[in-house]
Amino acid sequence: MISRMIRYLSFVLVAAALMYGGYRMLTPASTNTGPSEKAEKAENEERSEGITLSDAKVAAAGIELATASSAVLRDSLLLNGMVQPNQESLVQVTPRFPGIVREVRKRIGDQVQKGDVLAIVESNQSLTPYELKASLAGTVIDRQTTLGEYVSEQKPAFVIADLSTVWIDLSVYRRDLGRVHVGDQVFIDPADGKTPIAASIAYLSPIGSSETQSALARAIVANPDRRLRPGLFVTARLTLSERKVAIAVKSTALQTIENRTVVFVRSGDKFEARDVEIGERDPQSVEITFGVLEGDVYAARNSFILKSEMGKGAADND
Repeated sequence: MISRMIRYLSFVLVAAALMYGGYRMLTPASTNTGPSEKAEKAENEERSEGITLSDAKVAAAGIELATASSAVLRDSLLLNGMVQPNQESLVQVTPRFPGIVREVRKRIGDQVQKGDVLAIVESNQSLTPYELKASLAGTVIDRQTTLGEYVSEQKPAFVIADLSTVWIDLSVYRRDLGRVHVGDQVFIDPADGKTPIAASIAYLSPIGSSETQSALARAIVANPDRRLRPGLFVTARLTLSERKVAIAVKSTALQTIENRTVVFVRSGDKFEARDVEIGERDPQSVEITFGVLEGDVYAARNSFILKSEMGKGAADND
């Protein structure tokens, strides 16, 4: 009898233990999430809600907005060059008779019209003064005379250039000479932060330089606002081929988040980090094959600020 009761109690205890274990299996081990789960949750929330920035904050952060649209991608050749005065619109003003400069009326940088008096010279022969006049409308870019100086017809006293057009002289290395032709399109960047200037190659030198092992390619460029200043260096991209794509964004718009390429697209006052797939690209633009639609407004420059804001949001939620 006693042994039977002992077996019964053992059976009850085993059954209770099994029931308690089953309950533990059906119940979550803990309602608390670990650090990695928290970070993932915060990131997902941040991604779905977006980053809110007002127009004022966007402007203050220097975030440039652009609209995704079709674009022309160019395979190009980078060239270095210098701005030169257009030698076909340049004159050297030389005294007619030797003498002493009694008055100087124009200086380097002055704008002159044809017939303007540049200086007064007293002739050594007749001891009478005569006027040294500009023979071309333009800008005084050089002056080789001062008050009281002796001048003669052996040396120009002034150089005047019409800077409404200038020459861009580009150096083409020998390995690239076969790729450059008269008429090729070229985009000139004066490194002033503005849009490059479109032009075309007007002249390709038939001879090269033994010192630099390069030849000269020249573009004649309109310069109505005097943006191009003779003597300054420029860079230029010569177009070798072109391809039009349906949707493109600026290369500076791309950011990488956890090995994913994203573009920050704006809707209202919020930016969304949108995953994208990219196609072909050139130094300025990149083709988007998936993730951005035509007409989407996106952060084209300084988009790294939005990436940083996203990282702060995830950290604050830890």
